Amino acid sequence: MVESNENEFLDNLEEAMAEEFADAEAEIGDEELELDQLRAERDELKDRFMRALADAENARKRSDKDRREAENYGGSKLARDMLPVYDNMKRALDAATEEQRSVSGALLEGVELTMRELLNVFKKHGIEIISPVIGDKFDPQQHQAMFEAPVPGTKTGEIIQVAAEGFMLHDRLLRPAQVGVSSQPAD
Repeated sequence: MVESNENEFLDNLEEAMAEEFADAEAEIGDEELELDQLRAERDELKDRFMRALADAENARKRSDKDRREAENYGGSKLARDMLPVYDNMKRALDAATEEQRSVSGALLEGVELTMRELLNVFKKHGIEIISPVIGDKFDPQQHQAMFEAPVPGTKTGEIIQVAAEGFMLHDRLLRPAQVGVSSQPAD
């Protein structure tokens, strides 16, 4: 009987331990499941945070680029509208004869001073003059061919006449230089 009580006690003890172990295992399983869910949620939030951070950085870079472009090229319409003023002043100065200079010297000097001031303002705002010279090679990136003519003693594609100077605003073309270009010379 002692032996059967011992067996019964051991069986009960084994059952109790098995139940406790099962309960602990279930608790551990629930904790593991909850921990896995928390890890997944953490990973999702981390991913969303990294994407938001990347979006913010891209937006900052885009706005910096837009700001720089607005700063550099925002006045391009006004600059383009000022080019005919330059052209007319240059024509006026080039057309003045020596006789006119002696009679209206002060007036022409005023026009020259105004022209210099206009050039200083152009330089201050990044506007550069494209001044091709007769004999230069035609560059379609900076020149506009107004006509082509066969001219003896020239090579095809050489500039033979400059009708108007061109202008660059920083690294953008405001107006191409207007030129005449040599075609294949007639033999």
